[in-house]
Amino acid sequence: MTKCHALYLACTAAIVGTGLGAAPAAAGPAPRAPHAIRVVLPGQSIQKAVDAAAPGDTVFLTPGLYRESVTIAKSGVTLRGAGHDTVLQPAPAKNKAANTCAAEGNGICVTGTKDHKLRGVTLTSLTVSGFTKNGVYATATDRLTVRNVTAEKNGVWGIATEASVRTLLRGNTARANGDAGLFLANTVKEEQGATDTRGTRVLDNRLEGNRIGVTVRRLRELTVAGNTMTGNCAAVFVVGDENKPKAGHVTVRDNRITRNNKSCPKTARLDALQGSGIVLTGAEDSVITRNVITDNVGGSPLSGGIVLFKSFVGTTSERNRISDNVLRGNSPADLVVTDTGKGNTFKGNSCKASKPAGLC
Repeated sequence: MTKCHALYLACTAAIVGTGLGAAPAAAGPAPRAPHAIRVVLPGQSIQKAVDAAAPGDTVFLTPGLYRESVTIAKSGVTLRGAGHDTVLQPAPAKNKAANTCAAEGNGICVTGTKDHKLRGVTLTSLTVSGFTKNGVYATATDRLTVRNVTAEKNGVWGIATEASVRTLLRGNTARANGDAGLFLANTVKEEQGATDTRGTRVLDNRLEGNRIGVTVRRLRELTVAGNTMTGNCAAVFVVGDENKPKAGHVTVRDNRITRNNKSCPKTARLDALQGSGIVLTGAEDSVITRNVITDNVGGSPLSGGIVLFKSFVGTTSERNRISDNVLRGNSPADLVVTDTGKGNTFKGNSCKASKPAGLC
């Protein structure tokens, strides 16, 4: 008999020995069912496993190729792969009509609503590749985590969020996507003022070969830190416009931004891009600090190490603090200001050339 078993019997005997006249103990809460791990093999349906999952469950994808799009529409679910060898690619065309996520060209959709945000969803350790629109598309989420996901060769965005708060994007790789590797916005289809993300963090990601590494559009209270960005047309865009409240209160710090010299053609809303490190356009009260920005070279109006540029509708950037960055070999200059906004400051930066002169 083990010591634990003996103690259990002793406690039971003690309770019985107290006599039948003792008041019964109040019933405690029913024990919670253990969270399930639902294992999916290549050829099996990820969607069926997700639909069967309860909050707190993990759907684990073993290594292999999955030709499927997946919608997560309940809180607390984790979708976990086995690393780079777990790959999601588009389903055959005949299978797309039954799945809205697939029909819209996305790989993984995390779908809340305006009145019911999905909470605590996690995506981790897998690859989403070759979708005509987005690798991962999340809307109306709270505390979404996307970690160690590779999003590559998707037609628009690698990993995208809208109308979401307290998001963590960490340790992901986004490469060769048609637009932004990571895209974060208040809304995609509507016009409205910037929204407070309540501390969204974009940390330690690798972004390469995209049109833009990270786009932050019409948001506030967000941090982009510790990322490595190379080979994009532009590394970071912080974007605002005429809507109120204005975009801003974004911190961009401790990133390594080098040789983002891919050439991208002009679009309906943006000039051609090449050689842009960090671009602020129509943003306020943001902090750009301790970044290392080197060898970003191009002939676009948006080229340069750190660039302040009027927004598409002419809104200026104001009261932004650019400090303690290291800038080398950027052209036409390390610091470029064509914006007439007031209150922007440049202090402690290590750089050689600026337009206009005197900012270094």
